[in-house]
Amino acid sequence: MTMMTPIDASTHAPLASQPVFDARALTGRDGLAQIVLDDKVYTLRITKAGKLILTK
Repeated sequence: MTMMTPIDASTHAPLASQPVFDARALTGRDGLAQIVLDDKVYTLRITKAGKLILTK
C-alpha cells in the first residue's frame, strides 16, 4: 500500500483543517485506486468525463 502526502493546499480553497489530495495522483495512470476503511475495500475511479466514483 502506498501512502500519499497531501498536496500544497495554497493552490486550492479547502477548509484549513482538512487534508487535500490530488485524485489523479491517488489513482495513477489507470484512474483507479483502492481505499480501505475498517477492513472494507472501496474503489475510487475517475470516469472519462472527469467525475469521481467511489464504489464498495
